[in-house]
Amino acid sequence: MAMEYGNVPGVEKPISRIVQGMMQVDSKDEAKGFALLDAVWEQGCRAFDTARVYGDKDSFLGKWINARGIREQVVVLAKGAHHSSLRKRVTSFDLGADLHDTLAAMQTDYIDLYVLHRDDPDYPVGPLVEALNQYVREGKIRAFGGSNWGVERLQEANEYARARGLIPFACSSPNYSLAEQMKEPWAGCVTISGPQNEAARRWYAAQKMPLFTWSSMAGGFWSDRFERDNLDTFTSGLDKVCADSYGYAPNFQRLDRVRELARAKGVSVPQIALAYILNDRDLNIFALVGSSTGAEFADNLKALDLKLSEQERAHIDLRADSPGG
Repeated sequence: MAMEYGNVPGVEKPISRIVQGMMQVDSKDEAKGFALLDAVWEQGCRAFDTARVYGDKDSFLGKWINARGIREQVVVLAKGAHHSSLRKRVTSFDLGADLHDTLAAMQTDYIDLYVLHRDDPDYPVGPLVEALNQYVREGKIRAFGGSNWGVERLQEANEYARARGLIPFACSSPNYSLAEQMKEPWAGCVTISGPQNEAARRWYAAQKMPLFTWSSMAGGFWSDRFERDNLDTFTSGLDKVCADSYGYAPNFQRLDRVRELARAKGVSVPQIALAYILNDRDLNIFALVGSSTGAEFADNLKALDLKLSEQERAHIDLRADSPGG
């Protein structure tokens, strides 16, 4: 069981295929939070995902990195320009303000991979591309990308960049899971899951664009707690969002097949679900995970060793009737 690594243009460090998210890290208890980050680091994790809207996670991640003296070995994926309750904050001003706040919070001179957390299709891509390029020239970021950006806007941004000799978006961070979203968990969510998003996946494959995919566990659907007859028991919080977004017949059919395959391979349902993403041979995947313990990260790491055939993948995502080939 060993970590695997890939690369993103502009980032001259190996990036672990499994990226630890900061959302689940206890930043109020330094000893506990540091112990988790140390544990995933020891297992080969070299990339961490944070965002301005995650509260004090930026500063906590920076504190740990600086305490361990490992800044040049860590790849930081930091997100900014998230919408607020008042307006869509996807402007060149907002991304710059959030970037500088992140740099100050983390006590670092640069961010390896700066990702716009949301998009506003009404705002022109030109000023965003120009601003991001300026921050690359200043050495404040190494590369940049978009989270919850549709492929049309990414294509528009990169065509703008190429026409002017500028650096394009290096990566994208959409939702991608074996379970398809039947209902948006929140407005403006961009997913490439399910048969209806095959064209988006083909575009990413053709572009060879690295993908930092979030919520491979479909908001908890693959935790093996959701059943056809218990959805009405999930009445609040993220569990209700999961039941409302994923609790539909096609996903339960997938769940039946995943359970069967997990039993045959002697692994867990979550490991099969994560392996489905990591075994997508057409896409350049880095999976964001929210491990809350070192043991949970170890379970996720095992999914890298779990090789699924394309026929097995087609069976559990309902494209094929049989798992055999």
